[in-house]
Amino acid sequence: MIDPLHGSSWSAPGTVAGFAQSAPNATLMRFAGEERERGARRALDLGCGAGRNAVPLASQGWNVVGLDLSAPMLRAAVERTRAEHPAGHVNLVMAPMEHLPFASASVDLVIAHGIWNLARSAAQFRAAIREAARVARPGAGLFVFTFSRTTLPDGVAPVPGEPFVFTEFSGAPQCFLTRDQLIVELADAGFVPDNAVALTEHNLPRPGTLRAAGPPVIYEGAFRRVD
Repeated sequence: MIDPLHGSSWSAPGTVAGFAQSAPNATLMRFAGEERERGARRALDLGCGAGRNAVPLASQGWNVVGLDLSAPMLRAAVERTRAEHPAGHVNLVMAPMEHLPFASASVDLVIAHGIWNLARSAAQFRAAIREAARVARPGAGLFVFTFSRTTLPDGVAPVPGEPFVFTEFSGAPQCFLTRDQLIVELADAGFVPDNAVALTEHNLPRPGTLRAAGPPVIYEGAFRRVD
């Protein structure tokens, strides 16, 4: 399997090993369980990595498609599936988030867990969320876990010509949106906030501390696909 991310930190052995040991997101698992009770069956885990969420979702009875660009991450996800849920329905696919190889309106739940913030431009970010909206059935759930603009100091300017792409955090272009920007961008693609998981910021810095010095501030919340 050719690795498009060969040489990047995402395919480095230490990164893969760390992700392979990561526990699932508890809020996502609760939301996904509620969606299953509503009759939802097929989940798409964008940027599934080593399967931290994909494999536990299969244990809930989901038919899961996990998508990633890192070959070592996908191999680790295969190993985790075999170890933790060998009978589970987990299909792993290598593809970019902005070009999904799936039929329109074919997914009941989309998970974007730490993936959309890796877009290098607003154009790539918007293409990715449009693709998520395309494959999501009307009424499908969306779980978002992404960087907040609160991570960065107020005076930091975005990359020239970009509304929410910054290099301040890691040196690489990444997306840091305000709450309003995130809601508007998702609404333009066809997703509206869902009170099942209210959009919340996590890792907020203590007053007086340098924001960019700590872990990124994260938005976590649920949305719903509308026509």
